[in-house]
Amino acid sequence: MKKTLTTPNGTPASRLAFGTMQFGGTADETRSRAMFDACIAAGINHFDTAHVYTDGASETLLGRFAQACRDDLIIATKAAYTGGASRENILSSAETSRARLGIDTLDVLYLHRFDPDTPLAESFETFATLKANKHIRHIGLSNFAAWQVVKAEGIAARFDLDIAVIQPMYNLVKRQAEVEILPMADDLDILVAPYSPLGGGLLTGKYGQGGAGRLTQDARYAARYAPDAMHRAAEGLTGIAADAGVHPATLAVAWAAAHPTSPSPIISARDETQLRPSLDALTYQMPADLYARISALSPAPPPATDRLEEQ
Repeated sequence: MKKTLTTPNGTPASRLAFGTMQFGGTADETRSRAMFDACIAAGINHFDTAHVYTDGASETLLGRFAQACRDDLIIATKAAYTGGASRENILSSAETSRARLGIDTLDVLYLHRFDPDTPLAESFETFATLKANKHIRHIGLSNFAAWQVVKAEGIAARFDLDIAVIQPMYNLVKRQAEVEILPMADDLDILVAPYSPLGGGLLTGKYGQGGAGRLTQDARYAARYAPDAMHRAAEGLTGIAADAGVHPATLAVAWAAAHPTSPSPIISARDETQLRPSLDALTYQMPADLYARISALSPAPPPATDRLEEQ
Protein backbone atom coordinates (compact mmCIF):
# COMPACT_ATOMS: atom_id res chain seq x y z
CA MET A 1 0.00 0.00 0.00
CA LYS A 2 1.33 3.45 -0.93
CA LYS A 3 2.60 5.54 1.94
CA THR A 4 0.80 8.77 2.55
CA LEU A 5 1.09 11.81 4.74
CA THR A 6 -0.61 11.82 8.12
CA THR A 7 -1.82 14.55 10.41
CA PRO A 8 -0.03 15.08 13.75
CA ASN A 9 -2.65 12.83 15.36
CA GLY A 10 -2.04 10.08 12.81
CA THR A 11 -4.99 10.45 10.42
CA PRO A 12 -4.10 9.70 6.78
CA ALA A 13 -4.23 12.52 4.25
CA SER A 14 -7.56 13.07 2.52
CA ARG A 15 -8.03 11.98 -1.09
CA LEU A 16 -7.88 15.60 -2.21
CA ALA A 17 -5.93 18.56 -0.86
CA PHE A 18 -6.98 22.19 -0.82
CA GLY A 19 -4.69 24.94 -2.09
CA THR A 20 -4.97 28.30 -0.37
CA MET A 21 -3.30 30.36 -3.10
CA GLN A 22 -6.38 32.61 -3.30
CA PHE A 23 -6.58 33.32 0.45
CA GLY A 24 -6.05 37.03 1.01
CA GLY A 25 -6.03 37.69 -2.72
CA THR A 26 -9.10 37.07 -4.87
CA ALA A 27 -10.70 35.52 -1.78
CA ASP A 28 -11.05 37.89 1.15
CA GLU A 29 -11.05 36.60 4.73
CA THR A 30 -14.78 35.87 4.80
CA ARG A 31 -14.75 33.87 1.57
CA SER A 32 -11.51 32.16 2.55
CA ARG A 33 -13.01 31.08 5.88
CA ALA A 34 -16.12 29.75 4.13
CA MET A 35 -13.97 27.62 1.81
CA PHE A 36 -11.86 26.34 4.69
CA ASP A 37 -14.97 25.33 6.62
CA ALA A 38 -16.47 23.66 3.53
CA CYS A 39 -13.30 21.61 3.08
CA ILE A 40 -13.31 20.52 6.72
CA ALA A 41 -16.99 19.54 6.47
CA ALA A 42 -16.27 17.51 3.32
CA GLY A 43 -13.41 15.64 4.99
CA ILE A 44 -10.36 17.39 3.57
CA ASN A 45 -7.49 17.56 6.05
CA HIS A 46 -4.57 18.43 3.74
CA PHE A 47 -4.02 22.16 3.16
CA ASP A 48 -1.36 23.64 0.91
CA THR A 49 0.12 27.15 0.89
CA ALA A 50 3.44 28.84 0.16
CA HIS A 51 5.71 31.55 1.50
CA VAL A 52 5.09 33.70 -1.59
CA TYR A 53 1.30 33.37 -1.86
CA THR A 54 -0.53 36.71 -1.57
CA ASP A 55 2.43 38.35 0.18
CA GLY A 56 2.00 36.13 3.22
CA ALA A 57 -1.74 36.58 3.67
CA SER A 58 -2.41 33.00 2.56
CA GLU A 59 -0.26 31.55 5.34
CA THR A 60 -1.59 34.00 7.91
CA LEU A 61 -5.25 33.26 7.17
CA LEU A 62 -4.73 29.50 6.97
CA GLY A 63 -2.93 29.56 10.31
CA ARG A 64 -5.74 31.54 11.90
CA PHE A 65 -8.43 29.18 10.61
CA ALA A 66 -6.47 26.04 11.58
CA GLN A 67 -5.79 26.86 15.22
CA ALA A 68 -8.86 25.11 16.62
CA CYS A 69 -8.11 21.84 14.81
CA ARG A 70 -4.37 22.01 14.23
CA ASP A 71 -3.56 18.37 15.08
CA ASP A 72 -6.30 17.18 12.71
CA LEU A 73 -4.65 18.83 9.72
CA ILE A 74 -1.68 18.48 7.40
CA ILE A 75 -0.33 21.96 6.74
CA ALA A 76 2.13 22.19 3.88
CA THR A 77 4.00 25.27 2.71
CA LYS A 78 6.83 26.03 0.31
CA ALA A 79 10.14 27.86 0.39
CA ALA A 80 12.67 29.12 -2.15
CA TYR A 81 10.48 30.21 -5.03
CA THR A 82 12.56 33.37 -4.97
CA GLY A 83 16.05 33.78 -3.54
CA GLY A 84 17.26 30.25 -4.25
CA ALA A 85 17.45 27.09 -2.14
CA SER A 86 20.41 28.14 -0.01
CA ARG A 87 20.58 27.33 3.68
CA GLU A 88 20.02 30.95 4.66
CA ASN A 89 16.98 31.37 2.42
CA ILE A 90 15.32 28.11 3.46
CA LEU A 91 15.83 28.80 7.17
CA SER A 92 14.53 32.35 6.85
CA SER A 93 11.52 31.26 4.82
CA ALA A 94 10.65 28.42 7.19
CA GLU A 95 10.87 30.70 10.21
CA THR A 96 8.63 33.29 8.58
CA SER A 97 6.12 30.60 7.56
CA ARG A 98 6.01 29.12 11.06
CA ALA A 99 5.34 32.58 12.50
CA ARG A 100 2.63 33.43 9.97
CA LEU A 101 0.93 30.07 10.41
CA GLY A 102 1.27 30.21 14.17
CA ILE A 103 2.54 26.65 14.42
CA ASP A 104 5.77 25.20 15.76
CA THR A 105 6.08 22.37 13.24
CA LEU A 106 5.34 22.52 9.52
CA ASP A 107 3.93 19.17 8.40
CA VAL A 108 5.50 19.57 4.96
CA LEU A 109 8.05 22.05 3.70
CA TYR A 110 8.53 21.99 -0.06
CA LEU A 111 11.28 23.38 -2.19
CA HIS A 112 9.01 25.43 -4.43
CA ARG A 113 11.17 24.87 -7.51
CA PHE A 114 14.53 23.47 -8.52
CA ASP A 115 17.48 25.79 -7.97
CA PRO A 116 20.32 24.96 -10.40
CA ASP A 117 22.69 27.32 -8.61
CA THR A 118 22.60 25.76 -5.13
CA PRO A 119 23.92 22.24 -4.41
CA LEU A 120 21.09 19.98 -3.30
CA ALA A 121 23.35 18.81 -0.47
CA GLU A 122 23.20 22.29 1.03
CA SER A 123 19.42 22.31 0.81
CA PHE A 124 19.01 18.88 2.39
CA GLU A 125 21.52 19.51 5.12
CA THR A 126 19.30 22.49 5.95
CA PHE A 127 16.21 20.29 5.94
CA ALA A 128 18.01 17.93 8.31
CA THR A 129 18.60 20.84 10.69
CA LEU A 130 14.96 21.85 10.51
CA LYS A 131 13.81 18.31 11.16
CA ALA A 132 16.21 17.84 14.07
CA ASN A 133 14.81 21.03 15.58
CA LYS A 134 11.26 19.71 15.03
CA HIS A 135 10.43 22.62 12.78
CA ILE A 136 9.32 20.30 9.94
CA ARG A 137 7.95 16.77 9.71
CA HIS A 138 8.24 16.00 6.00
CA ILE A 139 10.02 17.26 2.88
CA GLY A 140 8.37 17.93 -0.46
CA LEU A 141 9.48 19.02 -3.93
CA SER A 142 7.40 21.18 -6.25
CA ASN A 143 7.89 21.65 -9.99
CA PHE A 144 10.82 19.20 -10.11
CA ALA A 145 11.48 16.98 -13.11
CA ALA A 146 11.64 13.25 -12.47
CA TRP A 147 15.45 13.15 -12.75
CA GLN A 148 15.69 16.02 -10.27
CA VAL A 149 13.49 14.15 -7.78
CA VAL A 150 15.59 11.00 -8.08
CA LYS A 151 18.78 13.01 -7.64
CA ALA A 152 17.29 14.75 -4.61
CA GLU A 153 16.16 11.45 -3.10
CA GLY A 154 19.70 10.09 -3.30
CA ILE A 155 21.17 13.19 -1.69
CA ALA A 156 18.46 13.28 0.98
CA ALA A 157 19.41 9.74 2.02
CA ARG A 158 22.89 10.99 3.00
CA PHE A 159 21.17 12.99 5.73
CA ASP A 160 18.79 10.19 6.75
CA LEU A 161 15.93 11.98 5.00
CA ASP A 162 13.50 11.09 2.23
CA ILE A 163 11.05 12.83 -0.09
CA ALA A 164 7.50 12.36 1.16
CA VAL A 165 5.53 14.22 -1.49
CA ILE A 166 5.98 15.97 -4.83
CA GLN A 167 3.82 18.57 -6.52
CA PRO A 168 3.79 18.62 -10.33
CA MET A 169 1.23 20.19 -12.66
CA TYR A 170 -1.27 17.63 -13.93
CA ASN A 171 -4.63 17.80 -15.67
CA LEU A 172 -6.43 16.53 -18.74
CA VAL A 173 -4.64 18.95 -21.09
CA LYS A 174 -1.29 18.94 -19.26
CA ARG A 175 -0.34 15.26 -19.13
CA GLN A 176 3.47 15.38 -19.19
CA ALA A 177 3.57 14.00 -15.64
CA GLU A 178 2.33 10.65 -17.00
CA VAL A 179 5.61 10.06 -18.83
CA GLU A 180 8.04 9.84 -15.93
CA ILE A 181 6.88 11.77 -12.85
CA LEU A 182 3.87 9.66 -11.90
CA PRO A 183 5.50 6.25 -12.51
CA MET A 184 8.72 7.41 -10.84
CA ALA A 185 6.88 8.54 -7.72
CA ASP A 186 4.84 5.34 -7.66
CA ASP A 187 8.01 3.25 -7.84
CA LEU A 188 9.74 5.27 -5.09
CA ASP A 189 6.60 5.31 -2.90
CA ILE A 190 6.31 9.12 -2.99
CA LEU A 191 2.89 10.73 -2.72
CA VAL A 192 1.96 12.97 -5.66
CA ALA A 193 -0.22 16.01 -4.95
CA PRO A 194 -0.63 17.59 -8.40
CA TYR A 195 -1.81 21.14 -8.81
CA SER A 196 -4.09 22.75 -11.43
CA PRO A 197 -6.48 19.82 -12.01
CA LEU A 198 -8.86 22.35 -13.61
CA GLY A 199 -6.25 23.85 -15.91
CA GLY A 200 -6.64 27.39 -14.64
CA GLY A 201 -10.42 27.03 -14.97
CA LEU A 202 -10.27 25.90 -18.61
CA LEU A 203 -11.75 22.50 -17.73
CA THR A 204 -14.74 24.00 -15.93
CA GLY A 205 -16.18 25.07 -19.27
CA LYS A 206 -16.55 28.70 -18.22
CA TYR A 207 -14.33 30.14 -20.94
CA GLY A 208 -16.42 28.48 -23.62
CA GLN A 209 -19.34 30.45 -22.22
CA GLY A 210 -17.46 33.75 -22.28
CA GLY A 211 -16.47 33.67 -18.62
CA ALA A 212 -13.46 35.40 -17.09
CA GLY A 213 -10.68 34.04 -14.93
CA ARG A 214 -6.97 33.32 -14.92
CA LEU A 215 -6.81 32.60 -18.65
CA THR A 216 -8.22 36.05 -19.40
CA GLN A 217 -6.49 37.91 -16.57
CA ASP A 218 -3.02 36.37 -16.26
CA ALA A 219 -0.64 36.30 -19.23
CA ARG A 220 1.18 33.24 -17.86
CA TYR A 221 -1.98 31.16 -17.75
CA ALA A 222 -3.11 32.47 -21.12
CA ALA A 223 0.17 31.28 -22.66
CA ARG A 224 0.12 27.97 -20.77
CA TYR A 225 -3.32 27.05 -22.08
CA ALA A 226 -3.22 28.79 -25.46
CA PRO A 227 -3.24 25.79 -27.86
CA ASP A 228 -6.54 25.27 -29.64
CA ALA A 229 -6.38 21.53 -28.92
CA MET A 230 -6.64 22.25 -25.21
CA HIS A 231 -9.77 24.32 -25.72
CA ARG A 232 -11.29 21.61 -27.91
CA ALA A 233 -10.63 19.08 -25.14
CA ALA A 234 -12.35 21.39 -22.66
CA GLU A 235 -15.36 21.64 -24.96
CA GLY A 236 -15.42 17.86 -25.23
CA LEU A 237 -15.32 17.51 -21.45
CA THR A 238 -18.23 19.93 -21.14
CA GLY A 239 -20.23 17.77 -23.54
CA ILE A 240 -19.41 14.58 -21.67
CA ALA A 241 -20.32 16.25 -18.39
CA ALA A 242 -23.70 17.29 -19.79
CA ASP A 243 -24.35 13.70 -20.91
CA ALA A 244 -23.39 12.37 -17.49
CA GLY A 245 -25.28 15.03 -15.54
CA VAL A 246 -22.09 16.02 -13.70
CA HIS A 247 -20.29 19.35 -13.49
CA PRO A 248 -17.20 19.47 -15.75
CA ALA A 249 -15.02 20.51 -12.79
CA THR A 250 -16.10 17.40 -10.87
CA LEU A 251 -15.09 15.21 -13.79
CA ALA A 252 -11.79 17.05 -14.31
CA VAL A 253 -10.72 16.61 -10.69
CA ALA A 254 -12.00 13.04 -10.50
CA TRP A 255 -10.16 12.20 -13.75
CA ALA A 256 -6.84 13.47 -12.34
CA ALA A 257 -7.39 11.50 -9.12
CA ALA A 258 -8.29 8.34 -11.06
CA HIS A 259 -4.84 7.83 -12.59
CA PRO A 260 -3.65 4.31 -11.68
CA THR A 261 -0.87 5.72 -9.46
CA SER A 262 -3.49 7.38 -7.21
CA PRO A 263 -2.38 11.01 -7.04
CA SER A 264 -4.11 13.41 -4.63
CA PRO A 265 -5.01 16.53 -6.61
CA ILE A 266 -4.95 19.97 -5.02
CA ILE A 267 -8.22 21.81 -5.60
CA SER A 268 -8.77 25.53 -5.15
CA ALA A 269 -11.29 28.29 -5.83
CA ARG A 270 -12.18 31.93 -5.25
CA ASP A 271 -15.29 31.21 -3.18
CA GLU A 272 -17.37 28.37 -1.80
CA THR A 273 -19.78 28.29 -4.75
CA GLN A 274 -16.92 27.90 -7.20
CA LEU A 275 -15.33 25.27 -4.95
CA ARG A 276 -18.36 23.02 -4.60
CA PRO A 277 -18.04 21.05 -7.89
CA SER A 278 -14.40 20.25 -7.10
CA LEU A 279 -15.35 19.09 -3.59
CA ASP A 280 -17.92 16.80 -5.17
CA ALA A 281 -15.04 14.88 -6.76
CA LEU A 282 -14.20 13.53 -3.28
CA THR A 283 -17.14 11.16 -3.47
CA TYR A 284 -17.54 10.79 -7.23
CA GLN A 285 -16.83 7.27 -8.49
CA MET A 286 -15.31 7.44 -11.97
CA PRO A 287 -16.42 4.47 -14.12
CA ALA A 288 -13.64 2.92 -16.18
CA ASP A 289 -15.42 3.58 -19.48
CA LEU A 290 -15.96 7.23 -18.60
CA TYR A 291 -12.30 7.60 -17.60
CA ALA A 292 -11.30 6.20 -20.99
CA ARG A 293 -13.73 8.47 -22.81
CA ILE A 294 -12.39 11.55 -21.04
CA SER A 295 -8.78 10.46 -21.57
CA ALA A 296 -9.39 10.23 -25.31
CA LEU A 297 -10.11 13.98 -25.43
CA SER A 298 -6.41 14.81 -25.27
CA PRO A 299 -3.36 12.97 -26.60
CA ALA A 300 -1.41 10.87 -24.14
CA PRO A 301 2.24 11.91 -24.21
CA PRO A 302 4.71 9.48 -25.80
CA PRO A 303 6.63 7.17 -23.47
CA ALA A 304 9.99 8.25 -22.12
CA THR A 305 11.72 5.88 -24.55
CA ASP A 306 9.62 7.33 -27.41
CA ARG A 307 8.92 3.80 -28.67
CA LEU A 308 5.35 4.48 -29.71
CA GLU A 309 4.89 1.00 -31.17
CA GLU A 310 5.16 -0.45 -27.65
CA GLN A 311 2.28 1.58 -26.20
